[in-house]
Amino acid sequence: MTVIKINAITVPEGAGDELAHRFAARAGAVDDAPGFEGFELLKPTDERTQWLVLTRWASEDDFQAWVSSPSFAEGHRTAAERAGGDAPRPVSTHSEVWSYEVAGGSKG
Repeated sequence: MTVIKINAITVPEGAGDELAHRFAARAGAVDDAPGFEGFELLKPTDERTQWLVLTRWASEDDFQAWVSSPSFAEGHRTAAERAGGDAPRPVSTHSEVWSYEVAGGSKG
C-alpha cells in the first residue's frame, strides 16, 4: 500500500519563489530511490504560508531507507554547498512531516 509523506513547510511572504527555485535545482534527486513513486511541490493559492511537499512511497521501510541514505543528505545540500561553499540561509521558518496512507478515493 502506498505511503504518503507530506512535509508542511512554513514560508514567509515573498520567499516562495526561492523555495520553488531550490526544489527545481534538485529535481529528480530522489527519483531512483527504491520504492519512490512520485513527488509534488504544492504552492498555496490563498493566504496560507505553508507549502506542501508530497511524496509517495511503496512502503514505510522504503521511505525510512531513503531518509537514512547518503542520497538524502546529498540531495538536501545546495549547489553552493556541493561546490564547497556555505549553506544559504533557510527559506522556511518551520516544517513538519505528516504521514498518511491511502484509505479510499477514485481513479478520476
